Amino acid sequence: MLPLLLLIPVMYFAMIRPQQKRQKQWQAMLAGIKPGDKITTAGGIRGTILSIKDDVIIVKIAPDGIKMEIAKSAIASVTTEEKSS
Repeated sequence: MLPLLLLIPVMYFAMIRPQQKRQKQWQAMLAGIKPGDKITTAGGIRGTILSIKDDVIIVKIAPDGIKMEIAKSAIASVTTEEKSS
């Protein structure tokens, strides 16, 4: 019975807690996006944010300048280029 009871905290620290931490980081990333940021979607589309609505963003895709409407939840990563002085 004791090994079974020890398994519960091990599972929490090995699986559940890291997932919650990644979820919080992803939500913080989405909260910090702004027009001009470069993004990559979960589907692999890369572009630059033109505008942000409630749960949708408008993204400009290079090289043809195609504009796409993408759900915020589809954003996988954000790259903000900082200007060097």
